[in-house]
Amino acid sequence: MSNDSDETGYAPDWAPHDANDAFAVRIKLGIEKPSPKHPDPSETARKRSHLTVDDYVKGVLANDKMVLARAITLIESNSQDHYEQARQVLQQLLPYSGNSLRVGITGVPGAGKSTLIEALGCHLIQLGHKVAVLAVDPSSTITRGSILGDKTRMEKLARQPDCFIRPSPSGGTLGGVTRKSRETILLCEAAGYDVILVETVGVGQSEITVRSMVDFFLLVMISGAGDELQGIKKGVIELADALAVNKADGQNVTKAQLACNEYASALKYLTPPTPGWESKAMTCSALNGDKIPEIWQMIKSFEKATKESGFFENRRHNQSLDWVYAMIENYLKESFFSNSQVKHYLGPLKHRIVKEEILPTDAAEKLLNIYFSSRR
Repeated sequence: MSNDSDETGYAPDWAPHDANDAFAVRIKLGIEKPSPKHPDPSETARKRSHLTVDDYVKGVLANDKMVLARAITLIESNSQDHYEQARQVLQQLLPYSGNSLRVGITGVPGAGKSTLIEALGCHLIQLGHKVAVLAVDPSSTITRGSILGDKTRMEKLARQPDCFIRPSPSGGTLGGVTRKSRETILLCEAAGYDVILVETVGVGQSEITVRSMVDFFLLVMISGAGDELQGIKKGVIELADALAVNKADGQNVTKAQLACNEYASALKYLTPPTPGWESKAMTCSALNGDKIPEIWQMIKSFEKATKESGFFENRRHNQSLDWVYAMIENYLKESFFSNSQVKHYLGPLKHRIVKEEILPTDAAEKLLNIYFSSRR
């Protein structure tokens, strides 16, 4: 028997009969397959079963992440069958929401938003906080792309038991994304997460969207970026309660500090978005954690100052009212363009508008009359 035979006496035909330790290749039969692990029947049933409103409410309040994820999926659904159940779930959980600090984070592409969020999130968890990370991407209405990559970029944070990471819903209208993101915040708050970090993934309109649903808005910048990247800050900087010049590490420390000084000077000429709070600029390094604790202390100072002045609560109230108005506008727009009579006449009218046979104002009035007549 060859030295390459195993305990069963098996040896391949090509193995030399006088094989010794000098023979480079050793062949072993495959290891015995482990017996399949039998899942807990109750757990499997819970995964597959239809959850009632009471199941959702109890699960979210108990911070059952599986139920929380399913509850978010429920409110993200565009199905009319799910709408009423989602409304009942949210109504019962509403009294348990609102007890968090909502922080929006945006920035130029490549500024290191995800790395900064991970560093800040891990720091908060060390302090005893429970952190939910949400991503809002209104631009997904065009690209319909997935941003599930955020979980892989925040690998360390995703492993923390006191953290919950959820990407934004893709597709749908901007108003739909806004509604679902706001309701996701409510669910996370009811589950006990006391810090909600909302990251903007798209650019442009997404900053305004996130500003309308958070308490504090942080703009992440980098030094040395070209004008094509820095151009995003025009207008956005006016929305920010603070600017963080990231990647202030290694040989980039001096450049980052110079950029920070320029931003600090620029902020002096702008009206702060939050009355009673002077927008600030600072450097940080999400890579090595430098100044991450200081960023959190600044956010806490903001919270203290705005709560003492009453603006914190006032902003929350205004955001709720704006949310109502935005949802009404969104509903009316969807109702208008999904109307069968409007659809029938819209095509011919578009042709006449392009041919300049009818004024746009007359065309709009005609379509509105068609819509309201069909609703009678």
